Amino acid sequence: MATLANSVLDNGLSSLTASGTRIDICTSEPTTYAEASSTYTLGNSAITITAPADRVGGGREITINSVTDASVTGSGTAGFYAITNGVDAVYATGNLSTAQSVTAGNTFSLGSFTIGIPDPA
Repeated sequence: MATLANSVLDNGLSSLTASGTRIDICTSEPTTYAEASSTYTLGNSAITITAPADRVGGGREITINSVTDASVTGSGTAGFYAITNGVDAVYATGNLSTAQSVTAGNTFSLGSFTIGIPDPA
């Protein structure tokens, strides 16, 4: 069976922890920074991310800490998130746990969530 040391898994997650500074809520799942920060965004917030730790079921994970009172900048249905460096790179995208209709000028909140790399099978 193949194995990877925690340090190998941590290096990938540490890149996200060190560089991921902004989260956008989006109407569609972005693949570029322009899509994440402009084309599909409905709002954004600064974020903090924990250091890599053990993942339940094996592997390693990071936690994106909760967001409260973040500004909604557009109206629509947010179904996705994008984590970026706030300048020119997308580091992670995914589905929100529940899609939510938002209106420009209001605020949004997100609960904390994890992103992980499982141990090799």
